[in-house]
Amino acid sequence: MSDFLLADQPISIRAETSIADPDTCKFIVSRTLHPGGPFFFANKERAAGSPLGEQLFVLPGVANVLIAESIVTICKEPTASWSGLKAAIGTAIRAQLLTGVPAILEMYIHTDTQTGMQRRSDAELITVIQALLDKEINRSIANHGGKISIVEIRQGKLYISMSGGCQGCASSQITLRQGFEVMLKRVAPEIEEIVDTTNHAAGKQPFYPRHEEPL
Repeated sequence: MSDFLLADQPISIRAETSIADPDTCKFIVSRTLHPGGPFFFANKERAAGSPLGEQLFVLPGVANVLIAESIVTICKEPTASWSGLKAAIGTAIRAQLLTGVPAILEMYIHTDTQTGMQRRSDAELITVIQALLDKEINRSIANHGGKISIVEIRQGKLYISMSGGCQGCASSQITLRQGFEVMLKRVAPEIEEIVDTTNHAAGKQPFYPRHEEPL
């Protein structure tokens, strides 16, 4: 844990590195950065419309950015070091606050017509989640011949299908709930539930094996 302070400015930023994921660090700011969200940016291109996001991606080693209220969560590249990077991130956040320019411009924000709350579109969420699958999840389970695919997003629920070695494998539910779901909450907290549409009974090793004779 470390602090970035300027004596002549009432702005403090506390950095807390995740114990579960050492490549992730939360920067807790004493001022509100954006009164809404959360907003996740998977890369510099996706950060267009967020002055703060754009500035953070200028820093070498920043992989993705999540901005929510007064907290900025940064995931760095595995090969990058937090040494020096934390201070640079703190400086960028403080500089953005001092400009008076919103961290996320209104043109980027979508509003739910029913609740009035700001949210990302389903298309934006699919892009973010697909990036997570491509860069993290599917790379890992490909070693076991498995793959997770997006079916659709509907009413805050993510519908997925599991194929290859994951179809019909009881351990796939551990991968889904303790692996993918945990990481999904980090990048897409808008998703309330994951629905597995896979027909696991049709896999090579189905959850419920068919018997040759009736029981």
